[in-house]
This record gives sequence, C-alpha cells and structure tokens, in this order.
Amino acid sequence: MAHAYTPGLRVAKQTEVRKERRLPLKGEVLAKVGDWVKAETVVARTELPGNVQTVNVANKLSILPEDIERHMLAKVGDWVDEGECIAESRSFFGLFKSRCAMPVSGTIESVSNITGQVIVRERAIPVEVNAYVDGEVVEIYENEGVMVRTVATFVQGIFGIGGESIGILEVVARRPEDALQPEMITPDHEGKIILGGSLVTIEALRRAQEVGAKGIIAGGIGDADLRTILGYDLGVAITGSEDIGLTVVVTEGFGKMTMAHRTFDLLTSRQGMKTSISGATQIRAGVIRPEVVVPLDSAGRSDRDSEIEDTPSTGLTVGRHVRVIREPFFGKIGKVTALPPELQKLETEAMVRVLEVEFDDGTRATIPRANVELIEE
Repeated sequence: MAHAYTPGLRVAKQTEVRKERRLPLKGEVLAKVGDWVKAETVVARTELPGNVQTVNVANKLSILPEDIERHMLAKVGDWVDEGECIAESRSFFGLFKSRCAMPVSGTIESVSNITGQVIVRERAIPVEVNAYVDGEVVEIYENEGVMVRTVATFVQGIFGIGGESIGILEVVARRPEDALQPEMITPDHEGKIILGGSLVTIEALRRAQEVGAKGIIAGGIGDADLRTILGYDLGVAITGSEDIGLTVVVTEGFGKMTMAHRTFDLLTSRQGMKTSISGATQIRAGVIRPEVVVPLDSAGRSDRDSEIEDTPSTGLTVGRHVRVIREPFFGKIGKVTALPPELQKLETEAMVRVLEVEFDDGTRATIPRANVELIEE
C-alpha cells in the first residue's frame, strides 16, 4: 500500500530532547562534555565586531586631505572616548583653533590622506549563548558551541512569536476551553510562563507584559490581536525575533480554539516546574515549530534512559491521534479508526486516499489524509 507524508506535531510526556547551542561566529566554549548545566548557564560566548563610523576630519578642520595626518592627535589603534578631541588645526599664528571631537567611543581603525576621513570601530558587542534547558553537555563543537541533552516533557505548537524564555510554569486556566483573561494574571506571575486555555486576548497579552511574565501558552490567538501587539502584519518569514517582552506559543491555531485536552492535561501536570519555551516558527522549507520543554530532572545528572516512553514514529497508523487542518472539521482532534487502501472520490471528483477518524465527542468522519496532521505521542 502506498504511503503519503503526514506532517505531525510532537506531544510527548517523556522523551529525550537534544538542543544544539551554537554561536553566530567562532568564539569560546565554556562547558565540556559531561557537565550538567542549568538552562540559564552560559555555555559559549563571543564578540561581534562593533559598528563602523566615519568621521570627515578634513572637512571639519577645513584642511586638505593630504594634511590630515599631521593634524591628528590620536593614532591608528587608539581607543578614544566620545567627545574627546582626535584632531586639531591652528591658523593665524596659532590664534585660532579648529577641533574635531569623536562622535562615538571607539577604536581608530584607519586614517585616509586621500579622503580626509577617519574610520572608527565602536566597542565589540558581546554575545552569549545559554544552555536553554537543564541537561547534560554531550557534545562540543569546537569554538562554536555544545549539544545539551535532557529528558523532558515536550510539546510542539502551531505558531509562536518571541524568542527563547525560561520560567516556572503556572497554570491559570481551569479548563482547556477557558480563554485567558487579564484578571487571571497577577503580579505574582512576574517571571512565570502562563498556561491558558482556548484563547489569549490582547488585554491578557498586555497584562502579561505589565506584570513581567516570561511567556504564555494558549490554544489560539486572534490575528487582529497579533497585529495589534506587534504593530505590523506578520509575513511568511520565520518568527522568533519579535521584541514584545515575552514569548507566546499557540498550540492549536488562530481564533478561539480549545487546547487539546491531552496537551492541557499534560502541561497542567507540570505545574510549578522550570520550563523553557521558544516562539520561533517557520512553516516553509526547513520547518521550525514553537515548543515547550519541561526538563524532568533539574537537580543533577539524570539516569532516565530506561524510562523514556517515546518510540520512533511509525507514521499514520490505526490508533494514532490526528488533528484536522481543513474545514469542516478544522481544529478537531480524533483517533484514526481505519485506513482504507483504495482511492475514494470527493465531491470535487478528485480521487484521494482517506482515513476514518473518531473524534473526542464520539462522532466519526471520513477525511482525506492530506487534511490531517499527525500528533506524535
């Protein structure tokens, strides 16, 4: 029987998670294989070259470019603070002076007697990469970074915004169908990752920003609210670099969508545990999913290999859970009850492979296989 690729989201109670932590350019690795690191531990660091500024000294001093060197008070390689004089000219037997001050602090990289300009490099920008999750360093990438391994509860979302955040998971919704309202968020949620239900409203997002929450996990978000909180329409590019003060992970889709009960119950069982989340999303080539990672042992090296419940994905089989991604059952989750091998005709006259699914409410439907995504357990 022919098989078709079925996209899937992972929702795992206990699985091995490996995270590659690399610098944007070569630098110094601060950990070694076998080290147990916390999520906040800096495992590698480097410095990005500072911005370049051009100072037209010849113009400021009203001198010829070829005369610039004899008027310079600072030389190539010198560090000069902002406002400090780097060149000076005198006229009328020294009675009048013209001075050129540094517009920024930086190092003088070059002095040109052709253009009359001085090139200044600002201070290098430090870059640090943390471990992101509590775990064990299992591999070193020389001068670049490390691989961190942990055993964790792992949930992938549909969509997210914001970068990586680390905090204690706090459950505020009583049921997966409850919307996250601003009154549910208090000053006690500062530094926390908040678990909501079916929808995070714009008012709740702003309240979370006010109290200093690290992140929000919810079933859905309104596209208009998303536009409002960002201040612009989100295109098709990768998300994750938005500067909104917190990270948002959406598990089901846009609009008010009840969070899958198994996802909500699983995350609820991790109440009070340190959690790492990332909103980075890319739905085109090189798919990246937003994620929630809850390490199961934050106290030290874990010997949980024999307890890992995950097994390699066997693809679309009877008994697997799927989410429908097309109308009229969009967003519903059910269990595959049959995979008929023969092609069946749709209302559009197209011949496609289908599956039979039983939803959580007991209803059944026959759906094209291309209209579902697999929930990898």
